[in-house]
Amino acid sequence: MIKVIDGKRYNTDTAEHVLGHSNGHFSSDFKYRSKDLYRTNKGAWFLHHEGGALSDMAVSISGGSEGSSSIEPVTDDDAFGFLQAHSDDSKSQEAIDTHFADRIEEA
Repeated sequence: MIKVIDGKRYNTDTAEHVLGHSNGHFSSDFKYRSKDLYRTNKGAWFLHHEGGALSDMAVSISGGSEGSSSIEPVTDDDAFGFLQAHSDDSKSQEAIDTHFADRIEEA
């Protein structure tokens, strides 16, 4: 997906996919919901949101609703928070160590 926001192009095909998280439903399920964290080559963070017709990503169409997707630019703090929220995932731990090692200290 490509979206231009405030004069900046966000492209899921060219950015680094850092971490994905979904609610466990199949992508064909109306209740499906996912968020994927990406980092552009220039270091900007963004989330790619996707969801089915019975998720918070539903959009109205004539006589009903359908799923949709969107891109949301996020700050370094938001990206770090997303990774921390899913830190039980080993890929999230790797991403924290790679991108935010300066924010982590031993307890």
